[in-house]
Amino acid sequence: MQVSVTTTQGLERRLEVAVPGERVAGEVDQRLKRLARTARLKGFRPGKVPYAVVRQQFGSQVHAETVSDLMQSTFAEAVSQHRLRPAGGPRIEPIAVEPGSELRYAAIFEVLPEVTLKPLDAIAVERPTATVTDDDVDAMLESMRAQRPIFTVVERAARDGDRVTLDYEGRIDGAVFPGGKGEGMLVTIGAHRILTEIEQALIGMPAGATKTIPAIFPEDYGAKAVAGKPAEFDLKVAKVEERSLPPVDEAFARAFGVADGDLERLRSEVRSSMERELAEAVRTRLREQLFNALYRDNPLDVPHSMLEEQIRELQAQTARRMGAHDPQQLPARAAFEASARKRVALGLLLSEIVRAQGLKVDRARVEERLEAATASHPDPQEARRQYLASREAMEQLESSALEDQALDWALTQVKVVDQPSTFRDLTGFGQTT
Repeated sequence: MQVSVTTTQGLERRLEVAVPGERVAGEVDQRLKRLARTARLKGFRPGKVPYAVVRQQFGSQVHAETVSDLMQSTFAEAVSQHRLRPAGGPRIEPIAVEPGSELRYAAIFEVLPEVTLKPLDAIAVERPTATVTDDDVDAMLESMRAQRPIFTVVERAARDGDRVTLDYEGRIDGAVFPGGKGEGMLVTIGAHRILTEIEQALIGMPAGATKTIPAIFPEDYGAKAVAGKPAEFDLKVAKVEERSLPPVDEAFARAFGVADGDLERLRSEVRSSMERELAEAVRTRLREQLFNALYRDNPLDVPHSMLEEQIRELQAQTARRMGAHDPQQLPARAAFEASARKRVALGLLLSEIVRAQGLKVDRARVEERLEAATASHPDPQEARRQYLASREAMEQLESSALEDQALDWALTQVKVVDQPSTFRDLTGFGQTT
């Protein structure tokens, strides 16, 4: 087998392969003989079809299959022989595939870039240091109280913070628009989840009161059919409820999973959860700083195929977040390119750390990620079985574990400077956007 390699541009390579005709013919002959033992043709007993008849009947098909398989197998041989590291599958261009002659083809593909990491001891990162204080726990309990408000019917006019049961009818140019009529809608005044004009109009309205008001839909309103248009709404308040927060008592503790209602155990579990969140926030800060420094200090020419794959993945993630089904609704490709390029480059840099340091997957870390990924499912055991049955899902968990191991090693090489901080600053708890 003859192989020649040329660099076309950047990381792209053109590999031309010539496979001797004898090898092709020999492989075709072996396949036809195997086929003759099982072939069923009219007029012949199974397995008794003469070889010449089998060749005449199936020769072209078997030759085409053989050529296809040989191009795949000899490509693997050729890249191994020349110590090339393809970044993805090749584009195969047949040159000569006629029966009775040598097989010649070209394979065009990209190779992974050579990665040489600069010493990490020149990198300095800040490690936030913080603890979960009693005040933090108290604030978290207040936040938990706000998650389970109590609403009590009141015989007075609605005010800010109340929950109102609303019947409404909205019209544009005198006609009720799609979705413009409803009954029993629950509206919390001050939550800003409905048109501002309607929310403001509800203040001062007791149960049974009616009102007709004008309103204008924002230009960026989700329903394009009404966006930017003026409308008129008939409002009727069916019920007004005052909002209050539950006491932190045994019932409250049980509502948050403490079976015996012990308040000290509730505080302990809340603190433990906050400490885990804090630790993850610290790790995220360290990861961001280290990754930014790695990317800055080790510029790489990333393979186009890997870049495009990462862009498609970012587009898909955005589509899932937006609930979009139409590709036209997604931001243009250019909006994802910088992030995708950084992700691909960091993946290559971390892979080099894993290779150079001989890191192996820590099964305990994989198990931790498996537990975290399945714990919130309605049936964790079934979710676990599904993960274990999916090679792709498990490879993602293993890749994540290896990335963390590479991060841990890198953090032993860089300069780490402690920087005092707080739980609120690190986690964003209590902050609004």
